[in-house]
Amino acid sequence: MPKLIPKNSFLRQSSKITKKSPSLETKILKALNLLRENPFAPPLKTHKLSGNLSDRYACSVTDDIRIVFTLSDDTIRLLNIGSHDEVY
Repeated sequence: MPKLIPKNSFLRQSSKITKKSPSLETKILKALNLLRENPFAPPLKTHKLSGNLSDRYACSVTDDIRIVFTLSDDTIRLLNIGSHDEVY
C-alpha cells in the first residue's frame, strides 16, 4: 500500500476547505483512505493530467473538489486540493 505524503500547501488548503465547510472533512478523509488503498478506484475518478501538469494525477472528492497528486511505486505525494478552477 503506498504511503501518502502531503505537501505543506496541501495541508493548509485542506484546512481552509474544512473550516469553510466542516462536512467536507469526512469526504476528504474517505477519499484519502481510498486513494491509499487503490489510487484508481472508480469512485475517485482518477485521471492523468495533461499539458504542464502531465506528470500529475487528479481524483475527485466531490463534484467540484479535486486532489492533485504524483504517484510512484510506494508513494503518493499530495500536492493540492481545491475546486476544479483552483487546482488546474
